[in-house]
Amino acid sequence: MTEINPLLQKFDHPPFKKIKNEHFKPAFEKSLKEARAEIDSIVQNKEEPTFSNTIEALEFSGNQLGRVASIFFNLNSAETNKEIQKIAQEISPLLSEFNNDLLLNKGLFEKIKTIYDNRSQFEYSEEQLMLLEKVYKNFTRNGANLSEEKQERLREIDKLLSITSLKFGENVLAETNNFELHIEDEQKLEGIPDAVKEAANELAKEKGKKGFVLTLDFPTYIPVMKFAENRELRKQMLLGFGSKAFKDNEFNNEDNVLTIAKLRLERAQLLSYQSHSEFVLQERMAKTTDNVNSFLKEILEKSLPAAKKEIEELKSFALKEDNIDDFQKWDKAYYTEKLKQKRFNLNEEVLKPYFELNNVINGMFQITRKLFNLNFEKTDGIEVYHKDVVTYRVYEDDKYIATLYADFHPRAGKRDGAWMTTYKDQFKHKGEEERPQVSIVCNFTKPTKNKPSLLTFNEVTTLFHEFGHALHAMNANTRYPSLSGASVYWDFVELPSQLMENWCYEKEALELFAKHFETNETLPIEYIEKIKESSNFMEGLQTTRQVSFGILDMAWHGLSNLADIDSVKAHEEQAFESTSLLPKIEESCMSTAFGHIFQGGYSSGYYSYKWAEVLDADAFELFKEEGIFDKSTAKKYKENILQKGGTIEPTKLYKMFRGKEPDPKALLVRAGLIPG
Repeated sequence: MTEINPLLQKFDHPPFKKIKNEHFKPAFEKSLKEARAEIDSIVQNKEEPTFSNTIEALEFSGNQLGRVASIFFNLNSAETNKEIQKIAQEISPLLSEFNNDLLLNKGLFEKIKTIYDNRSQFEYSEEQLMLLEKVYKNFTRNGANLSEEKQERLREIDKLLSITSLKFGENVLAETNNFELHIEDEQKLEGIPDAVKEAANELAKEKGKKGFVLTLDFPTYIPVMKFAENRELRKQMLLGFGSKAFKDNEFNNEDNVLTIAKLRLERAQLLSYQSHSEFVLQERMAKTTDNVNSFLKEILEKSLPAAKKEIEELKSFALKEDNIDDFQKWDKAYYTEKLKQKRFNLNEEVLKPYFELNNVINGMFQITRKLFNLNFEKTDGIEVYHKDVVTYRVYEDDKYIATLYADFHPRAGKRDGAWMTTYKDQFKHKGEEERPQVSIVCNFTKPTKNKPSLLTFNEVTTLFHEFGHALHAMNANTRYPSLSGASVYWDFVELPSQLMENWCYEKEALELFAKHFETNETLPIEYIEKIKESSNFMEGLQTTRQVSFGILDMAWHGLSNLADIDSVKAHEEQAFESTSLLPKIEESCMSTAFGHIFQGGYSSGYYSYKWAEVLDADAFELFKEEGIFDKSTAKKYKENILQKGGTIEPTKLYKMFRGKEPDPKALLVRAGLIPG
């Protein structure tokens, strides 16, 4: 008897317990076949093309394929293995081919074009017009008007890009997993927090080794760089982190970086755009490469003088404290933390006991309840892909609105960083409403035998950031899945996430969750004041760093000619020239592990973090004016930003919420870079 494939059965929540790796490829093959049949039925329909029988039919086609793909690729990020990676390499070209077959389908495009050209003759809703515009542009921006010869080359490029981007990510993960620093002498770990040492000791025991094993996982790497008194240890860790996929081994990403950048440029130019950035930015709030470069330049002009002053301050401090006269990159985090402690008498390790993970989660839920009337009920009744994953049913008052998956701790099968994703988007179809299934994935400090998971303040803000994205997806109230939740312009998508971080600095909010995990004592008021006071500490350096990443992104994607670029390192150094404040490290290269732009969706979009900071600083001004838990402001924000998704152009949405366009000065004032 043939085994039933759970991915091909009707399901609501993903049936993780039943899914085996061998189910994926047959599920993809059958779902692709069904999706192609659905497209064929739209094309072969003899009736006059209408919005309903073409645009909506296309929007709701391939549902099974979408569900299978969301499960598979989310697992490939959060719980991967060699087998899943192998399947990804086999499946990605098939998906790329399907996507090209769809977007280069002449019969389908003719119908879409007819509807688009005659749109003024019908009374469409704003959301319908947005979908029509999006579908039409999707086809024209992906080769529908190209000659057959150029379309064929486009197919080849997309297939190569899908494979190369996957390989890029696999190499970074492999390099992260392969690095370990085995330390037997505990004295070398002087200054490192006990919880980090305890976790490193437990890992060493798991590996059958004495002493401690340090890894590049953020909960280990960042505390080592901030607190390790042993300068050589900091250097070894930084070199390990900075040389990921830049070593002379099978995981080197230099060729992959060049291949991806040059293929993207060729693709854009096939479509008559000068650069990949020009292609991407047409569908962003920023609109043009010049606008992005001007924006980054404007921020840099304000941050760089402050950054130069701050780096000199750190050098003087290191010289005075420890006679360091050759200040290096592996010294920056350590002396920043040391100076911060001295200036504000604020030790990150003193704060951590007040940020126990479960307390922070519960406080975050309370804040959300106060703002949006949302309630989160923990449940064991939803299948998960790993024992660490926690699930919640989310209710608005008493009405179910979403499922939330939360996956908080690092492991070998999970990539670095933090992100929000969905297993199902919200939409309305045939009189039924589908509610979203949302996941936040992080890499926070793991609990040990002696202590629960205690977060750094930076981890607290990261959690609130990803939860802000989740709120965007969970509150969605649109008709079409491709316009739902976080399906918005890329430089608008960070507004909900970055806005949410603001509550981490407010006394009224902190008092809800910042409680000592042993005594239940609320975080003392002097610490709250110090958190607020120190929030702009070294802001010039922090802003310059973020801007430099945006500049590097544009250096890879904003040029109209990459033919002469054959050295990833040299090109990167040229991009960083205006922002580089410390000696270069030959063994280090950022581009080879810059997953945001070479594997994620941030190519020509890294600037959007700062762009959205302008929006969130301006938006939070309103909450501060009206009260951080003001219901009417929260309602206005929910109805105009969170619920609307991509149904309305974002500048218009923002003005509907705020009553005016965003003021860039709000960001610079908040950052302390210009006077208020």
